[in-house]
Amino acid sequence: MIIEVKSVLELKPIFHSQVLTYLKQAHIKLGLLINFNSELIKYGIHRIVNKLINE
Repeated sequence: MIIEVKSVLELKPIFHSQVLTYLKQAHIKLGLLINFNSELIKYGIHRIVNKLINE
């Protein structure tokens, strides 16, 4: 699992793409993008899945 931690006002689509790129390069299926600058931490957690094809 890859965990990317941010503390920004708003998560930009580039952050999701960044985590997905990390997942693809590492051949990992699951990553979390966590923004600590949110009202509640549960609103700042985003799950990102890399759809790997069996290699």
